[in-house]
Amino acid sequence: MTIERVRTGGSWEEKIGFARAVAAGDRVLVAGTMPLVDGVLQGEGDPYVQTRAALANALEALTPFGLGAEAVLRTRMYLTHLRDVDAAGRAHRELFAAAPPASTLVVVSGFADSRVLVEVELEAFRELSERPEPT
Repeated sequence: MTIERVRTGGSWEEKIGFARAVAAGDRVLVAGTMPLVDGVLQGEGDPYVQTRAALANALEALTPFGLGAEAVLRTRMYLTHLRDVDAAGRAHRELFAAAPPASTLVVVSGFADSRVLVEVELEAFRELSERPEPT
């Protein structure tokens, strides 16, 4: 089985030594993704904006494989505050209403950047016959 890795050049990828997305067979896994764009936190203090940004970043990691939101089988959302469940859930619903994935939401004590309120992970499915090479 061929394993394909996509790196986006994010600073955390280099610091910790991980790929943003890894495809093996018909599965594509997207690593924990924060709401950062070019290293700048999006929506400081706003869990809805942060969730939208983190999910957008995670979905972008699927594009080299020719996949989008409809291919997502599972999401995991990690929040730092229980009070943010509704805002994060609204953002998730807006992106996945057409093809809802299985989902897990967990409240955690914090992230490496204390301003981050949410981090997300994705698992997606791809048809092996529709497997473009990542760019």
